[in-house]
Amino acid sequence: MAERIRLHRAERGPQWTLIEEPRQLATALLNNHHQDNVIVIDCLTLWVTQCLLADCWESERAALMAALDQLNGDIIFVSNETGMGVVPLGELTRQFVDASGFLHQAIAAHCERVTLMVAGLPMPVKPVQSAQSS
Repeated sequence: MAERIRLHRAERGPQWTLIEEPRQLATALLNNHHQDNVIVIDCLTLWVTQCLLADCWESERAALMAALDQLNGDIIFVSNETGMGVVPLGELTRQFVDASGFLHQAIAAHCERVTLMVAGLPMPVKPVQSAQSS
């Protein structure tokens, strides 16, 4: 895993600023958003896991949702779809699937565009509406 992380960082290049924030995502976004930049959150499902394990899910989710309306620039959220398969037994697993699903729905409601990637192909779920059709 350490080698995969090293290669991923090397492929990214020096023009990227990396912030590794395991739990306080809203704070990191509020401290780093600007009109002229793009922020990529990779990935929400890892963040959900971190928050559930640290028992700070409710407060961090609420902080993120409150921060969304305050952000400038382009924000790209990357996440894994967890509700399309079998949900294994276990309390933490069910909490994770439920938390991820509800988070995805709430964030999608705030986003201009939602795209599901399947086998590397973009599947528009919520396309950007043109000014004429709104």
